Amino acid sequence: MFARIKRGGNKAHPHDYLCLVEAYRDAGKPKHRVLANLGRLDGLLETGQLDSLIQSLARFSQHVRVLSSARLPQVSRCQARLWGPPLVFARLWERQGIGQILHRLAARRHFKFDVERVVFAMALQRLCRPGSDLQGCLWARNVEAPGFEDLELQHFYRTAAFLCEVRQDLEHQLFLRDRDLFSQELDLLLIDTTSLYVYRDEETAWRRRGYSRDRRPDLPQWVLAVAVDRHGWPVAWELFPGNTVDRNALVGMIGLLRERFQIRRVIVVADRAMISRGLIALLTESEEAPLEYILGCKLRAAGEVPREVLRRAGRYHPVAENLDVKEVGVEGRRYIVCRNPEDAMKDAATRAAILDQLKEQIRRAPREMVGNQGFKRFVRVDPGGVQINPAAVKTDARLDGKFVLRTNTDLSPEEVAQTYKSLWRVERTFREEKSTLAIRPIFHRLDETSIGHIVAAFLALRLEVHLQRALDEKGVEVSWPELMQDMGHVQAVYLTFDGQPWRIRTDLAGSAHAAFEAAGVRPPERVTPQPAEGHA
Repeated sequence: MFARIKRGGNKAHPHDYLCLVEAYRDAGKPKHRVLANLGRLDGLLETGQLDSLIQSLARFSQHVRVLSSARLPQVSRCQARLWGPPLVFARLWERQGIGQILHRLAARRHFKFDVERVVFAMALQRLCRPGSDLQGCLWARNVEAPGFEDLELQHFYRTAAFLCEVRQDLEHQLFLRDRDLFSQELDLLLIDTTSLYVYRDEETAWRRRGYSRDRRPDLPQWVLAVAVDRHGWPVAWELFPGNTVDRNALVGMIGLLRERFQIRRVIVVADRAMISRGLIALLTESEEAPLEYILGCKLRAAGEVPREVLRRAGRYHPVAENLDVKEVGVEGRRYIVCRNPEDAMKDAATRAAILDQLKEQIRRAPREMVGNQGFKRFVRVDPGGVQINPAAVKTDARLDGKFVLRTNTDLSPEEVAQTYKSLWRVERTFREEKSTLAIRPIFHRLDETSIGHIVAAFLALRLEVHLQRALDEKGVEVSWPELMQDMGHVQAVYLTFDGQPWRIRTDLAGSAHAAFEAAGVRPPERVTPQPAEGHA
């Protein structure tokens, strides 16, 4: 049965009537019949009879009665808790076996609280509401997750120190489980480094002042190296003193990976900012074995790349959509020249726009061109004044849509190009570690609790990548901030009606349903009665 509005009256004075209608089948054909005419709709609304009728009928349905009771004086308590992210990430936490590993590692330490619950709360906080441990403890009280109601601030501090103690065992056991869970061979690692500043004036053996990518040379920092596999899955991370240069951190990270995980083959992939003769020497003169590498080259810097590599003739071979490659050898050094036709057109259009502005600027105020870095490479200054340099324009045109790689691997040119393009996965990891997960700044006073803080962020990163991969497999395209916002709208609302506690789930709006499906979580029932003693 359902309600339907039926138009009545006449053309001059039409009226809407509310009817109770029943659906049935006659000889297999669906039909409707009016069971009752409840009266004119405007009259029912004006007199309040419709509200009285609905409330009267609601007495015979517990669910409708609870959902409609929020407007009634019988509601004695109403509280909302975050529910969507804990449900989704708890399933991924379980699938990765993180809880089981933590229980085993904490078994001999005789904690008086559930360490696994605290670690999950710390990782979940990094994903939902990054902040200090104090903020995390207060935030967890409004999260619908088993065991969170018993968490105290001291538990967070003690757990951070515990994570520092067991991080290598935890990382190694997760590594072994990953190989089984995802059935992947770890033959390729993408490694990059960054810095994390600390709100402390004093330095330690680890907290040192050095080159700061965050433009905070006044604060001591750590140098963080993260390794992911070719699919973007986080494998490991390592900390180095804040004054460690990138190439030393990179090689140090490789040595630790080989020692900890018995990795036989490592291909180092690094962007053009890290390449140098010293780095190549460190990679190829390893005491254990020369390391393989794929390094981006600087196109405009002086050297054999613009002088020799880019000038060599040869046919490009298509690798993928908008990616062509050719191989060039220079005195035993192997280069792969890559070209993106779409980017080439964009670069040409950008240069044409710059030249048009440049011509106009030269005509009006030529002296202002000398200090403009965007225009400087296209002009020359001679006794005749400032002029466009045709040779510089021609040289720049050779670079349209191109990037050059240097490698000592036996991979095909196609594999080299595709591998280097995977470097964005590491860069994406760092963006999430330092913004989405808010790993910086670090407020902890002690080195060991700071390391525990980073362990929790690393576990959070694993959960994020796991969910993103599951969404990709289902063809769901949604930005991470939008996804987290939609999941955050799924809340558990607790209310007590006529002395009976109830739990109500809010709507699964936007991409929240896709997140539940990707994680393999069945959304909870809309309305669930709670034990008579209420919700703690």
